[in-house]
Amino acid sequence: MYDIFCEKYSFFLAHPPIISTFAAEFKGKIYKVRLRNPLLSLCFLLCLATPLRAQYDPAFNHYWALQSFYNPAASGLEPQLNIQGGYAMQMMGYEHAPATMILTADLPLWMIGPAHGAGAGFINDKIGLFEHKKFYFQYAFHQKMWGGRFSAGVRAALLAEGFDGSGLDLEEASDPAFPTSEVNGTAFDLDAGLRYDGKRWYAGFSALHTLSPLVTLGDTKANEYEIPTTFYLTGGYNIQLKNPLLKMQTSAIFRSDLNAWRGDLTARLLYDGPKGKLYVGAGYSPTISASVFLGGTFQGIRLGYCYELFTSGVGALQGTHEISLGYTTDLDLFKKGRNRHQSVRIL
Repeated sequence: MYDIFCEKYSFFLAHPPIISTFAAEFKGKIYKVRLRNPLLSLCFLLCLATPLRAQYDPAFNHYWALQSFYNPAASGLEPQLNIQGGYAMQMMGYEHAPATMILTADLPLWMIGPAHGAGAGFINDKIGLFEHKKFYFQYAFHQKMWGGRFSAGVRAALLAEGFDGSGLDLEEASDPAFPTSEVNGTAFDLDAGLRYDGKRWYAGFSALHTLSPLVTLGDTKANEYEIPTTFYLTGGYNIQLKNPLLKMQTSAIFRSDLNAWRGDLTARLLYDGPKGKLYVGAGYSPTISASVFLGGTFQGIRLGYCYELFTSGVGALQGTHEISLGYTTDLDLFKKGRNRHQSVRIL
């Protein structure tokens, strides 16, 4: 259980606006705090027992479909408008368990040229009393090189953090070490990345939270914490099988803030037929979980499902359900009468 919270629920353990303050106060004085659900109580005790600094960003199993989120250099790679969303429901069966939503969009900048791309996105990550939001805009430059394409990207982001202290049930209601109402804080952040795309493969490196922003929740520096820079290595390779309709798509991601790390390996068997695409796949994250995938693409709409089974701790039935929904369309604003517009509402 400890390993799962350290790696998978890094947002909760690394936030801790209040948690770092709590631990310090516990050394000098004994407090009695009752959190209003079992999951929060367990997390709280784990944080007090061991000094933790886990990773800040959520780990999506569909990372290969959210490449522009993990690396801004992936913005505008294809000559279409690309919209991608995802929703992860984690630790099923626990009240107030983690839930994460993400929405991204990117496209080439036709008015400047095909070498330029841009994107925007939003993420909302919530567990118990903690909530993390990120709004961002990004730009990428693409250059043909060595038979492939080299890309560099940068992203500006606004981070909004929140903690609902009204969910705490304190023995001493007036204790200044614990906020008893909702507190919020914001910070500006910058991300950057590099990427190279070959004929059948790609590789990328990115750094998120390069400014190591400092967030203060409320009006007191006692609830102040620094978000560590996180580094990502990504890659993938497509293997064409003997059957021309079948392809094996492999991908990997490794992330670390130099204190904690997580790696994911994924393989998907893709059927590329005349009426659409279908895939099944499996993934593995060492010491954390195993995953199964099922999805497809029909008329520009991509729909995928993943179930993540934790390899220790909570058991098979308390895993993660994750849904991925994407949409791609040709949209050239400078060719009148040739625009093709579609909507995900046809679902």
